[in-house]
Amino acid sequence: MNNRHTTAEKTQIRRGLISLRSYIYALNKENRDIREIQNFLDDLIQNSEAELHDVFGLNKIITAIESIQMAVNEIGFGGDVMLAFLFHAVIEKESQVAQVRKEFGDKVADYLSSFIRVSQLDTKVATLNTDNFRNLFIQASGDMRVVLLLIVKCVVMMRKIKDTPMVAQQRMISEEAAYLYAPLAHKLGLYTMKSELEDLSLKYLEHDAYYLIKDKLNETKKSRDAYIERFIAPIRDLLDAEGYKYKMKGRTKSIHSIWQKMKKQNCGFEKVYDLFAIRIILDAPLSKEQEQCWKVFSLITDKYESNLKRLRDWLTVPKSNGYESLHITVLGPEDKWVEVQIRTERMDDIAEHGLAAHWRYKGVRQDSDGIDSWLANIRNSLEHGDEKGLANSLSTSVSSKNIYVFSPKGDIYKLPEGSTVLDFAYHIHTGVGNHCIGGKIDNKNVSLRHAIHSGDTVEILTSNAQTPKAEWLNICVSPHAKSKIRSAVKEISSHQSALVREQLERRLKNRKLDWDENVINVLIHKFNFKEASEFFRYISEGKLDVSTVLEKYIEIATADTRNSDQVVPTRSAEDYVLDFDTKNNQAYNNDVLIIDRNLKGIDFQMARCCNPVYGDDVFGFVTSGNGIKIHRKNCPNAPAMRERFAYRIVDAKWAGKGGDKYPISLRVIGNDDIGIVNNITGIITKEEKIMLRSISIDSNDGLFSGILTIMVENTDILSKLIKKLRTVKGVKAVSRT
Repeated sequence: MNNRHTTAEKTQIRRGLISLRSYIYALNKENRDIREIQNFLDDLIQNSEAELHDVFGLNKIITAIESIQMAVNEIGFGGDVMLAFLFHAVIEKESQVAQVRKEFGDKVADYLSSFIRVSQLDTKVATLNTDNFRNLFIQASGDMRVVLLLIVKCVVMMRKIKDTPMVAQQRMISEEAAYLYAPLAHKLGLYTMKSELEDLSLKYLEHDAYYLIKDKLNETKKSRDAYIERFIAPIRDLLDAEGYKYKMKGRTKSIHSIWQKMKKQNCGFEKVYDLFAIRIILDAPLSKEQEQCWKVFSLITDKYESNLKRLRDWLTVPKSNGYESLHITVLGPEDKWVEVQIRTERMDDIAEHGLAAHWRYKGVRQDSDGIDSWLANIRNSLEHGDEKGLANSLSTSVSSKNIYVFSPKGDIYKLPEGSTVLDFAYHIHTGVGNHCIGGKIDNKNVSLRHAIHSGDTVEILTSNAQTPKAEWLNICVSPHAKSKIRSAVKEISSHQSALVREQLERRLKNRKLDWDENVINVLIHKFNFKEASEFFRYISEGKLDVSTVLEKYIEIATADTRNSDQVVPTRSAEDYVLDFDTKNNQAYNNDVLIIDRNLKGIDFQMARCCNPVYGDDVFGFVTSGNGIKIHRKNCPNAPAMRERFAYRIVDAKWAGKGGDKYPISLRVIGNDDIGIVNNITGIITKEEKIMLRSISIDSNDGLFSGILTIMVENTDILSKLIKKLRTVKGVKAVSRT
């Protein structure tokens, strides 16, 4: 490409700069000579590696000037952002920003950095049409005016490339227009630009469909115009009789909208009946806008039958982008349904030119609940000339608690702010996270602790030798990653514990010693461990010598044997006989069975019919041959046992602080919705002190009934779990079985 201006281009650039001088310096009040800017641009061009002309052969500076002119005419704002946008036509690298900062100040340089940051985003079709990419785009822009100028530039480019032979590049820009800039224009209320972008993108992407509809519209234009005149003639008479000042016009639906309706309804052009709408624009003072709009509504619905189901009241509650209008659908001549839009000139200006048109209307009401807070902030900033508010308005619309990053394939992911490479690895897949050893950002190796930022393209590096570690919990910030790490560490720890236990049992057997759980518990306490898993982990990692552990075990076991004369001999439950008061149906014995995992001398078990848990109110029942069974006092079998075998019932209570895990069953009933079971099991697996053993689901008539078997330590943990499960959307009831 030629990196020089032609004479005609130089003249066009100079005239454009002169016409825009007042807008470029509208905010900082400087009065630089246009030749100074032009000379600076010439110096940049000579020293820059960037091409002066784009892939279509268009002069980038002229395109920028035309975009600024359109932004001034259509939206009406100016300032340093205009100058930054102009320089971005030549400057494409961050390394050149320092030169602009020195010559034109921080504001221009910061805006220029925003334009460069946005231009470097990876715009693939798969990601363009996603909220995540649009949010990333807004984050990178950092200022509402940057986004507005980029939307305007897209419109200018789409107009210029209609006859280009560069079909692939034309298609690329058309996809950006359709999937990125048109939705953003819609969000900002720039309906005219939105419609133009949609129509032109359809023209370049779906050439045959576009011209089919265009030709059909041209064929029916004469009859359509005649029908509109027949429809509006009576309305015009009514409005004139009431003395209203107004404009009335028919508006044909955009080609893109017709095409979307044809696809949605799977029909041909002839089956699309609402091809046009009538727009009534009232010249009304601000204080009487709503009153006059509703009066016109009354006049029209008196004349034509209305369909109240199609009434759209955006007067009382405007759209989130500031759009205000009253839409009704009435039955016109020949029994055709016609949409009528009623609005004022102020409302029409906002509808045509977007939210920025509020700048021209001081005192416009701001109490509409339907306006999103960030759009309200933009409007307020525009009205009061608050440049700081404008700079922050759009960036704050996207939660600062989120970042958006790319995978090497171009997929975009949303993560919490402060996320690391390890967070991203677990976000992709649990297996990738478990084996993550680091990553690559911009082809540079980084550690798994490295914090990632919006716009980064992150490649994860893995190794089969890598395993999750407990300290990884301090690296990650996302709850998802932390949950997966806890589960993996727990599983690894459980496996290690089983191996170490097997090793210790084998070593004890070699020394002619039996495994004694009570001795092991004392041993764990002696080595100052709170959990058996931690004790076994230290042995597996070599931090605790196996020989030392064995010697200590023998020492404790030997001490137990020496004191065995003080130990109460184990009695059969059948020998546990109580005197019984038949009159009061209770035992005379006031002894209470103390339930403790270290209890010796009494043979007892937890009853399976009611599955007691530490903390439940319980009693003991002396069985014939199976020891004492511990039941909950509200066990379903308790009334029968008390009535028939009251003499066998023993008072019981728990000792210590628990620590063992007990199996219990929960019945869960809820709506048979997709994902509800995953939500329920997800809550359980996140709880460190609860283990899910089994789950059985049965569904019928839109409801499901599930039995969950879990292991818990006590009733406090169980009660908290039941409360959490009851908050899951769709869950109707949760109860113990």
